[in-house]
Amino acid sequence: MSISKFSPTLARLATASAALLAPVVAFAQDAATTAAPAAAAAPVPDKGDTAFMFISTLLVLFMILPGLALFYGGLVRAKNMLSVLMQCTMVAAVMMLIWVIYGYSFAFGGSESAYWGGTAKMFLAGVTKDSTAATFSQGVVIPEFIFAMFQMTFSAITPALIVGAFAERIKFSAVVLFCALWATFVYFPIAHMVWDANGLLFKMGALDFAGGTVVHINAGVAGLIGAIMVGKRTGFGKDMMAPHSMTLTMVGASMLWFGWFGFNAGSNLEASGGAMLATVNTFVATAAAVVSWAVVETLTRGKASMLGGASGMVAGLVAITPAAGIVGPMGAIIMGLIVSPLCYFFVSVVKNKFGYDDTADVFGVHGIGGMFGAIFTGIFASASLGGVGYAEGVTMGGQVMTQITAIAITIVWCGIGSVILYKIVDVIVGLRVPVEAEREGLDLATHGEAAYHS
Repeated sequence: MSISKFSPTLARLATASAALLAPVVAFAQDAATTAAPAAAAAPVPDKGDTAFMFISTLLVLFMILPGLALFYGGLVRAKNMLSVLMQCTMVAAVMMLIWVIYGYSFAFGGSESAYWGGTAKMFLAGVTKDSTAATFSQGVVIPEFIFAMFQMTFSAITPALIVGAFAERIKFSAVVLFCALWATFVYFPIAHMVWDANGLLFKMGALDFAGGTVVHINAGVAGLIGAIMVGKRTGFGKDMMAPHSMTLTMVGASMLWFGWFGFNAGSNLEASGGAMLATVNTFVATAAAVVSWAVVETLTRGKASMLGGASGMVAGLVAITPAAGIVGPMGAIIMGLIVSPLCYFFVSVVKNKFGYDDTADVFGVHGIGGMFGAIFTGIFASASLGGVGYAEGVTMGGQVMTQITAIAITIVWCGIGSVILYKIVDVIVGLRVPVEAEREGLDLATHGEAAYHS
């Protein structure tokens, strides 16, 4: 039979089939068109930003070891040098382990809670070489691993800062246990409150670019409470307790300044203009504070000391930390000039007036400098004063009140938590070494070695 007989019928069937299939084909084409841009829009980490954050992370590690350790080590007596180095080393190491086990999750675990990040990212669950973390710019991301490691160095240095307040008389086991507990119940919640989008202080609009509340006020308050609860060093006010090596203290302070560029500029999370603003401010605020402290010492004591120079250096760094990417360079200079006289007053007058033994002036420099920096961030953030400006509808007065509220919440949370945790540690292992061990020096009594040999 000839096929030509069925040609008209086949043609009609083909036409009808095409008409029936047309909506399906159109739907598939629309779906493909929609899916293609979505796939293309998935942000890819920029290699330059990733490298920048990698270097910033290493710089913060350099701040801890050897920077902070040498800074504190030089400030104590020779017989306690190694004890301070070991305390800083062990606290940093323990914090790194705690951070990846549960700290990162407690701070940045994605919980909608205003107080903690939850447990979703414990043991770094879900954090892979392909997962990303957002920066401050729309659509810009970095690998989540480097974000987690950068924040890990912050969690490592903050408890280590507390060590300077009760140096030379505390048990090694007490230091490690307290810092582990303190990070869990004080640092991680405060970090979440300030830096997580769901955090209490973040939603209030509190400004803290790189850790004025989270790091310095937190550590300063815990240090003051520790200095009081551990008690004064044996012979305090009678024996000579001058720093044994201002050379090492100056080296450590300089390492802190160097590493602080990772601390402040890295908090921008990308290698952009914001990071460069933080860099400029870290230079000039610190320089102004060094000069200011030297001037104050010259006027009050007749001489400018190296201890004062190092103290001014750290005070300037602390003050600019919350403001680094927010205020302009002239505002940063003014903050540096003001913070040194304020901290000098606390370490030379207030401490003597109340008689507490804060060995390395953790409260007088970090606590007071952090509070000052947090408040003045609210002032110099103003665009009229060279800052980046306020959020829509926010005034200078409103921002300053928000900053003060954030400071108060941090002090209360840290203060109550620290008192409870010091008590717990005292019950479990005891806070203080025996008087004989303190007189011998913690290097030999606790670690069985000496920093120097005749």
